[in-house]
Amino acid sequence: MTLGHLASHYGFDLEPRFAQSVTVTSLADIPDSVRPGALYVPDDDGVDAGALALAATNGAYAALVPHALRGEASAIGIPLMLGEPDAATLGNMAARIAGSPSNTLAIFAVCGSDPDETHADVVRLADFLHMLGNPVGVISQSGSSSMERGLQMDYPAGIFDVQHALAVSSEDGVAAMVIAVDEQTLAPGALNGVTVDVLGTIDKLDKSEATARFDETRDRYGFTAGQGVGLVTCSEESGWLASQGSPSHEWQSQKRLSLCIAMALSAGVKRGNIRNALRVSRELR
Repeated sequence: MTLGHLASHYGFDLEPRFAQSVTVTSLADIPDSVRPGALYVPDDDGVDAGALALAATNGAYAALVPHALRGEASAIGIPLMLGEPDAATLGNMAARIAGSPSNTLAIFAVCGSDPDETHADVVRLADFLHMLGNPVGVISQSGSSSMERGLQMDYPAGIFDVQHALAVSSEDGVAAMVIAVDEQTLAPGALNGVTVDVLGTIDKLDKSEATARFDETRDRYGFTAGQGVGLVTCSEESGWLASQGSPSHEWQSQKRLSLCIAMALSAGVKRGNIRNALRVSRELR
């Protein structure tokens, strides 16, 4: 995107004005992640002259800084956009520059009260979606990947990290992305600019508790969801189907499978397809 477009669309002040045609191809929030063509957007803890100079040395085409730093930042020799964007604005910017990857991926998010269980649920869900015939990617502190390719990420991941991982996965041909929604994996606000299709938890919650958990998770991490999307939990139907696909003595494994089935059903996967996948799984085992 050009600096002129970004400035006019988001209400930033651009200096110098003749830099409107400068085109940026990525966003970076730490100097070491800057690549030629990047717009450097330092976080609140990283706004100083040294970091700005290093970003410029690493190839930043421009920087977005608060108005208060206009004088100090003007000496670095690259165009400046001046503004104080909130997390929602940064998420929107990052998503647009990345090509809005969450619009082309089915986004499955998993939350829970036990981070270790959440990561185990993410792995099980990724395997289940793959068994249903989907190329799958994962964002999780225990290991992120785009199909068979590992994704190198720093945790907890921020807005730009998440959008980059989604964009890479989309380009690789991933159809479904599974995200661990917990403080080990994601920084607060990291899912701004991401549309979540299904959010699930293995925790047993009643209707009011599920609504409160959904709202709390959305407010903390910033994702958007379609109308009618709520928190998916295990159901009687998903439990019965899971009992057909997992030995009854493997109780925790069966419960995780039940959550996977419930989330797949919520995403619109047909029951017949799920039954076929479970049958194949039994035969392979």
